[in-house]
Amino acid sequence: MTLPRGALPIGSNNPSPRLILASESPRRTALLAQAGITPDWICPAKIDETPRRAELPRLYAARMAAAKAETVARSWEGDPALVLAADTVVAAGRRILPKAETADEVRACLDQLSGRRHVVFTAIAVVGSRATHPLRSRLVATRVSFKRLSSDEMDSYVASGEGNGKAGGYAIQGRAEGFVRALNGSYSNVVGLPLLETLTLLGGFGYVVC
Repeated sequence: MTLPRGALPIGSNNPSPRLILASESPRRTALLAQAGITPDWICPAKIDETPRRAELPRLYAARMAAAKAETVARSWEGDPALVLAADTVVAAGRRILPKAETADEVRACLDQLSGRRHVVFTAIAVVGSRATHPLRSRLVATRVSFKRLSSDEMDSYVASGEGNGKAGGYAIQGRAEGFVRALNGSYSNVVGLPLLETLTLLGGFGYVVC
């Protein structure tokens, strides 16, 4: 069996069908484990994630999740399997906040979020490799309100490095949970994978959680 470059076999006792997670996010792997799911393979998708001009956050998330799932499904040369992909976007109004890669970007995101409400969108998409199942997707939105952050609080969070590589420059499952004044919707969605909707979507393909 030949696997695409970067594919990592994980192994599972799930009878059928087998599952490919098209993401290298440890948070998504941990959330699936929390729900009793161990993917058979982890195979991150390599795609252009540049937003289109004036693209709305919800449409961008849906496009990215579908593209990731379909890219891995097309390249997969192993046993037939379901491909699960997801994309999480933090939106301040119509603006897509970046996946912060530097301290300056984390600070800029916190400036945008401080004392305001924002929306976290996660799109999930599932498709069968070798065209065994058509693509299905769901989009989940969670509204999050941050308290007003002091300059010292922002400096401390930036220095922690916790926001690096995170959409919107923060990880709610860490120190940033102390910034949340209110949350309306799925908590796991903000972490990176809405579990209820993911399990429902997989169940529609006959995936059984052991």
